[in-house]
Amino acid sequence: MEIKGKVYEVAPTVQVTDSLKKRELILEYIENPQYPEYLKFEAIQDRCNLLDTVKVGDDVEVFFNLKGRPWTDKAGKKSYFNSLQLWKVNVLAGAGASTTPEYAPPADISASADEDDLPF
Repeated sequence: MEIKGKVYEVAPTVQVTDSLKKRELILEYIENPQYPEYLKFEAIQDRCNLLDTVKVGDDVEVFFNLKGRPWTDKAGKKSYFNSLQLWKVNVLAGAGASTTPEYAPPADISASADEDDLPF
């Protein structure tokens, strides 16, 4: 799965256990500008490094897998958890970068025919 949005927060890497580390990315997703959504993605193990170059304000494309699992507490009550595990991030535009390309100013081509010095 994939989604595009603006980086809202990049958390530091956390060592959860001796063999598990993770890092979270919060993405501002604006399908409806009146109600932006804030989605939490997690990078685990070696994928934590994918967020090293990502900065708050960057426009990014995130590729992820939707994961879900059941969990039963000590009282026997079953709950379900979902997570969005990212596996690739493409920075589309950096924070503060203009989304429109810059161009040279237009040239004045309104010179009259008698000002034309071309040999042909």
